[in-house]
Amino acid sequence: MSPAQKLRALLDTPGLLVMPCCFDALSARLIEQAGFSLTFMSGFAVSAARLGAPDTGLISYGEMVDQARAICAAVSIPVIGDGDTGYGNAMNVKRTARGYAQAGLACVMIEDQVAPKRCGHTRGKQVVPRDEAFTRVQAAVDARDEGAGVLVMARTDARQTHGFEEALSRAKAFADLGADIVFLEAPESVEEMRAFCREVRAPTMANMLDHGKTPVLPPAELAAIGYKIAAYPLTLLSVAAAAMRDALSTLRGGGHPDPRMSFEALQGIVGFPEYYAEEERYAKPPASGG
Repeated sequence: MSPAQKLRALLDTPGLLVMPCCFDALSARLIEQAGFSLTFMSGFAVSAARLGAPDTGLISYGEMVDQARAICAAVSIPVIGDGDTGYGNAMNVKRTARGYAQAGLACVMIEDQVAPKRCGHTRGKQVVPRDEAFTRVQAAVDARDEGAGVLVMARTDARQTHGFEEALSRAKAFADLGADIVFLEAPESVEEMRAFCREVRAPTMANMLDHGKTPVLPPAELAAIGYKIAAYPLTLLSVAAAAMRDALSTLRGGGHPDPRMSFEALQGIVGFPEYYAEEERYAKPPASGG
């Protein structure tokens, strides 16, 4: 199956999909090896890992596609990609959807923020008028239906700027336009989360950002509310950054940090055993064809 077909099949299965988010090929590979069925290429995390910069619209379409290509080449599970605002007008949105599909992504997320966008749980974000938001989603859906081979996640950030009712209205409209997954960013209570899942006629995603605006709930409760996907956008990036900072502090103090993993185990994660097996295979001369 194609990546989009794999994701569609997952959406059709019962139960909540727990989705740790990745930022590079290694983090995506670890997610797959841990047994998760899908992942999400987080714009915040890619901007941090690739640029060392905040998620404020600084990273470009080309850089995101390049990162997506490396991530998708490293795993067999479907990957959803953060497409931000689509990087321009409706035609840019369609190009983004096609480019993300060509990179191997299963789904593109398009949001209704004003460009340059920013992390949905930080200050200063604004959203475009409803008509422009709907046009973006329609363009992505059109690209899908015209053969791009990618699903569409539609996101609204209107909760912070215009209130929950406006955000819910946009989310419902996104579903009516044909979005495969709908994401209302940063609801501020369990009651809002329940209303979102109850009112929107499409698979929904919860964003479980530690110390963000949305209540962080256990997977069983998210499933009971009605969510289909639970995303953990910065969990891996946060623990990795904390571990690296601790190791650097130990080195700076004259100590030697505990690597917490053997060299052999690290080789296994990145695929040395498979490489050696393939290398050995090609070391033998092929049999003559006669």
